[in-house]
Amino acid sequence: MQVSNSVGYGFKRNYVSWDNISNNVKLAAIASEDQAFPDHDGFDWDAIEKSLQPKKKGKKTKIPLGGGASTITQQTAKNVFLWNGGSFTRYVRKIPEVYFTKMIEWVWGKKRILEVYLNVIEMGPGIFGIDAAAHAYFGKSAKDLSRQEAAMIIACLPNPKRFSVKPMSRRVSWRYPQILQQMHNIEDDEDIISLLKK
Repeated sequence: MQVSNSVGYGFKRNYVSWDNISNNVKLAAIASEDQAFPDHDGFDWDAIEKSLQPKKKGKKTKIPLGGGASTITQQTAKNVFLWNGGSFTRYVRKIPEVYFTKMIEWVWGKKRILEVYLNVIEMGPGIFGIDAAAHAYFGKSAKDLSRQEAAMIIACLPNPKRFSVKPMSRRVSWRYPQILQQMHNIEDDEDIISLLKK
């Protein structure tokens, strides 16, 4: 089932089911945003611990592809149930974020979380969800995206208004080959194979 909405200036969203999203997209999202996604309980405690460690002055820290400790489950909970706002509201939001993150892990499960994530996340100015992005950038459905196309779209995260897919920003052109490499590195993992099965 596909639901299309067009609300306001330049707003596009097409909701598509799990079976209508290419496995290339699912793999690219996990490779880029949350490689522990099949295994964690909603929170990547190792990444959280690393993010809390003090940084040595003058030393550059290596940031994972996803850029931080926020998991796909946490991002989904924020996008679906919570509100956006400044730094103060970000702290106020943390308690309900923990609640909703745990709730969707228990109730929805991994496939549903990843499906919703890929349908609600912004992937360009006014472009929400992978199917709208696939049509906007490549003139095709989400289920028909190639590995390279999937990696290019996912490479615009976490700031799709700044890191554009078309015309391709320098950040996306630098990042999507890394995502392709990580997709190759994780695609034989048994938990990922199991998750991506239809």
